[in-house]
Amino acid sequence: MLRRLSVLDWIRIGLLALGLIFVASGLLPLQDALGSLDDIGPLLVFLVGIIVLAELTKEAQVFDAIAARMAVFGRGNYTALFFLSTAFASFVTIFLNLDTTAVLLTPVMLALAPKARIDALPLAMTTIWLANTASLLLPVSNLTNLLAMGKIDLDAQQFAARMWAPQLVSIAVTMAFLWVYYWRRGRRREARYTPPLLEPIADPVLFWTAAVACLLFIVALLLKIQVGIAAAVAALLVVIAFFVRDRRRLTLGLIPWQLLIFVTGLFLVVPTLSRYGLADLMTWMLGTHQDPYRNAAVGAGLANTINNLPAYKALEPVVATRDGLLAVLIGTNVGPVITPWASLATLLWFESCRRHDVKVPMRRFLATGAGLAVIALLTTTWALTATT
Repeated sequence: MLRRLSVLDWIRIGLLALGLIFVASGLLPLQDALGSLDDIGPLLVFLVGIIVLAELTKEAQVFDAIAARMAVFGRGNYTALFFLSTAFASFVTIFLNLDTTAVLLTPVMLALAPKARIDALPLAMTTIWLANTASLLLPVSNLTNLLAMGKIDLDAQQFAARMWAPQLVSIAVTMAFLWVYYWRRGRRREARYTPPLLEPIADPVLFWTAAVACLLFIVALLLKIQVGIAAAVAALLVVIAFFVRDRRRLTLGLIPWQLLIFVTGLFLVVPTLSRYGLADLMTWMLGTHQDPYRNAAVGAGLANTINNLPAYKALEPVVATRDGLLAVLIGTNVGPVITPWASLATLLWFESCRRHDVKVPMRRFLATGAGLAVIALLTTTWALTATT
């Protein structure tokens, strides 16, 4: 088992170990540690539920069927496929979390590429850029949003009402960059692609059960049901179906232990560092007046330096206003498109590309990501301030 652990896995384990050392040594008082872990209880329930739901939905071929029919519906026209792909990736990110897009949708899109004789890189870049930039609209879209909900004090519908304009702008800017740098005729070899042949669904019962469970989860969000409960119930429905129809797919590998370890360690390490100078440093970086553009820029800069989750957790305690925190979310959600480690989704996406032998030109990735980050941050923050 130890041989199967990646470098990223060891970093997660090390983060948790460091957090436990802080507690054991008294650097983080036990009462504070317990309070921090109590805060993330519902978050961990959501993480397990949504990942299990997404994994089994993929196993039930729901994503495969949508992607294949999307390519068929495009009828060989790259422009049509571009709009369908960006809509699909945005929808999955918004309602099923950015990690679902990066981890589960990416392999589906990359598997579609050879079947339709499509260059894989445009599809890959569509999934990872929109996994980050389309994660503003709902609390479930990004883990940073869920972390912020306690301080922002908005329910899912109120959060969406506040972030719809920034979300539309960020998706529009992302689509423009995708088209110019990856999708337009000069960036690909063929004028048209070959629509793939549709493959039959292996188990229609599992397919429709998973599809209905995802729809019920979305409806539950609209009805303001607590996200952890909604995700857990939807996941349980699919687990029961697989237990009856194909229980060999129900393995311990469905449990996202890496994310659970990372989030738990994060909630022990960052509060400790905040007690010993981190909060003062973050206050200095944000400045006295906490201009929204500066908040977004600092959030994006930290995300591309140390990853967006610790960046958000470091900034949250020192942000004074709700709009200031929303600007930080823009930075930590839209901004992590430059470095490969800027978000967990990007790290996992690179691993998926490696497994599918998709070469990502690093200079091009960094340069186009930097351009997208700058323009998207400016326009998205403007949309936030303009709709106050």
